[in-house]
Amino acid sequence: MGFIIRWLIAFVLIALTYNPTPWNFSAWVGRSWPEQMPIIVLSGLVLLVGYIIYLRATLRSIGPFGMALVVAIVAALIWVLVDFGLVRLDNPGINTWIGIVALSLVLGIGLSWSIVRRRVSGQADVDDVED
Repeated sequence: MGFIIRWLIAFVLIALTYNPTPWNFSAWVGRSWPEQMPIIVLSGLVLLVGYIIYLRATLRSIGPFGMALVVAIVAALIWVLVDFGLVRLDNPGINTWIGIVALSLVLGIGLSWSIVRRRVSGQADVDDVED
């Protein structure tokens, strides 16, 4: 259940930043920058903090090679789904949502990997030592 929550938070973070609907941070900035600048800056900083938390944890747990490997696995999965005719890539909106899901999976796996590794191997990371 923990992975699902971490993945959903990553999905919401990315989808809030950009998605194919008009309800996202990027579109809001484009529409309302002069009128709502202070709240937009605050919201942007909150999103930035979320990205820093997720990216730092992901880079520390699986590293750039691990991130590339997860992206490759997700890309191969999408390829298989397209090959079997379960997904079509001719709709730009669907492609954007697939990209959001793929990126959120990378971040969710990265945030959860240290926990999985500790449970499987029984070894704690250096940063996991508690006082």
